[in-house]
Amino acid sequence: MNSYILGIGGILFRSNNPEETRNWYKTHFGLESEKWGAYFQWRMQDNAEKSAGTTWCAFKNDTDYFGESGQEFMVNYIVRDMDELLQNLAKQGIGQVKPAENTDFGKFAWVNDSDGRRIELWEPAAES
Repeated sequence: MNSYILGIGGILFRSNNPEETRNWYKTHFGLESEKWGAYFQWRMQDNAEKSAGTTWCAFKNDTDYFGESGQEFMVNYIVRDMDELLQNLAKQGIGQVKPAENTDFGKFAWVNDSDGRRIELWEPAAES
């Protein structure tokens, strides 16, 4: 079976003070980031002409974006064929925890893994 997961699209985590956290990483590591985070661009292994990237983002501690308040972080996985993947997951009894979204950045969906940890699935928008 070919993997649906192509890479890590992002690491999203809770922070007591996201602005202070962003500034700390800027001061000590030179990481430039916006309110939404930072983006590390790279090339796909199987096709060096195709770019992808990984997002780093601090969220306020009270965010409900990750689901349960005890979940300190959420991994975003870059996936291929979101529609097929969601259909296969549904057949296996794995439902979405909130409705999928289509954005300018691509398709997003959320499911819980076997530990009840919310994960984000992302099929990037086609390059034009």
